[in-house]
Amino acid sequence: MKSFRFILFVVVPLLLHAPATHSQSVDTGLLDRQFDLAAPHVHEAQYFVMESRLTTLALDGTRLGTDVYKLLLMFDPKINKHGTGDGYRCVRFTISPGDSVILQIPVLKNWTYVLPESGYDNQGHVLGIDHGHFENIQDDKGQALPFDKAYHIYNAFIDFHAFCTIFADPTTDGHGIQDLNVIGDKVVHAAAFSQPPTNLGSHIAEGSFFRNGEIILAFKGLTVENGHPCALIGYDSGSSAFKMIMHPMPDLEIIAVGSSHYWGDIAKSLNNQWMQKATMVELVIAESALPMPPGKINSVVERTISIHNVSKDAFYQF
Repeated sequence: MKSFRFILFVVVPLLLHAPATHSQSVDTGLLDRQFDLAAPHVHEAQYFVMESRLTTLALDGTRLGTDVYKLLLMFDPKINKHGTGDGYRCVRFTISPGDSVILQIPVLKNWTYVLPESGYDNQGHVLGIDHGHFENIQDDKGQALPFDKAYHIYNAFIDFHAFCTIFADPTTDGHGIQDLNVIGDKVVHAAAFSQPPTNLGSHIAEGSFFRNGEIILAFKGLTVENGHPCALIGYDSGSSAFKMIMHPMPDLEIIAVGSSHYWGDIAKSLNNQWMQKATMVELVIAESALPMPPGKINSVVERTISIHNVSKDAFYQF
């Protein structure tokens, strides 16, 4: 007991006479600087590797399985070089059902398309992504993919451009990245509360839709990716909802309704204005109505996406 008292009596005076700490002076000039995030991107080839992981969870939280979708996509300035709208080339698309064997999707190898100036092309396709390429899609073994996996392949292109084009590029009517000038700025994006159709071919009928919540874009700070100084842009969808009218067979209709919440970050180069990296996490809860027992099925899905802008050499090594 005496030794404890001795230690206490020695330490307390030392603490009382300890020198005061001083906060470090920080130059906030860079943090207060204005940035132009709406400048046009450099018209040079860009190479993107996108991986989407879709994990189904049981209602008790058990992870039941993960499908992995991988897209190798490039911005190709040679496509549509005399017209308006950026041209893209899908060099390769693979899917790993259950995170197992890797299956190629032959119909998408070197498939090209052009983004329309508006959100839809003259056939009503969202972002100009032709539905025909995803109807009765087959893998490299000649097996037709289930309609839900075909839809997720289609949706990978929509997701890519949601981040790279819709969020990371300026909008035509304001309320976009052009309104983020200083770190800390926020804006309710023009896509907030939008309701794009999600029908696809004969298996997902018209009347299907995804309704965004209040999408917030925030200028979170600065970072470095691929040697590029980048603006770090965060996005959050708010409370989103959807309805899918599915016809897996001609005489069978399944209607799924549910909610979604997705969020993530985008690193946009301050040098060439191209996205260098993007991430997303999404939680999806749905209830599907069946015309036979058990009548209803509930599902929980977690989706994660990572997109990396890589060099040409690295791109062709994947």
